[in-house]
Amino acid sequence: MSENLNPQREQMADESMIRTLRAQADAIWPGESEFVRGYALASDTHVLDVGCGTGEFVRRLGEFLPQSRLIGVDVIESHLGVARENCRLLGDRATFRCGDAFALEFDDDRFDLAVNRHMLQSIPKPDAVVAELLRVTKPGGRLHLLAEDYAMIHFHPVDGDTDRFWHQGPIPFGRAIGTDLKIGRRVFTILKRLGLEKIDVRYVVVDTLRVPRDTFIQIWKAWRDGFAEPIAKHTALTRDEVDGYWDAMLECLRNPDGYAVWQVPVITGVKPGG
Repeated sequence: MSENLNPQREQMADESMIRTLRAQADAIWPGESEFVRGYALASDTHVLDVGCGTGEFVRRLGEFLPQSRLIGVDVIESHLGVARENCRLLGDRATFRCGDAFALEFDDDRFDLAVNRHMLQSIPKPDAVVAELLRVTKPGGRLHLLAEDYAMIHFHPVDGDTDRFWHQGPIPFGRAIGTDLKIGRRVFTILKRLGLEKIDVRYVVVDTLRVPRDTFIQIWKAWRDGFAEPIAKHTALTRDEVDGYWDAMLECLRNPDGYAVWQVPVITGVKPGG
């Protein structure tokens, strides 16, 4: 999000993002870890996580692969500070640095696994970032991409049409700031055009049957706190309409008879030549 924020608003947005990353990892990792298990990675795998945020995935993967070496890269230094604290029990196996996803400061063919999660929908030219991840991956190494798609979210029962909210709110907001909030469905084609092999697309199902409602609520509150204002600023929806939709979705999550689902695409492929 490219907004000119006052210091108080910027701090609130940063806190909202940290809460979002924590709750999303709690919701997604149980399903995502089963996909990672299927990769049959060596225990000492060398991993790069670009857009690592607060290190939630690095910590979990480092525990999952107890001899792995992991490097996290992000552009927000305050998030890297949180990541270092989150991953301190991994010791010197996990390191973090500030860096540019479009121009990674690593040699070609270095990593066994290159990871990018929750980022491609928030940047322009995501194809360029995927190509850069591929460059630093070893032949025979793997890309692991979690790419969101905001047309894959459904709630029932709700007051009003929350499908209309996603298609007239967040998705046009993304276009207005130069990003694609339906990127999840495009990543397969991106990997095909880059020549990756063994491409697979799976979905982590974050729903009210698999994820505690309180965790789901934390994610939705953090999204609301971080994005309600800019959505209203950049789309035809008013702030009252945006708040009304969010209230309706939160009410559905609190309703024991309500059902909500967020389908999260996870796309993987192998670099040729291994």
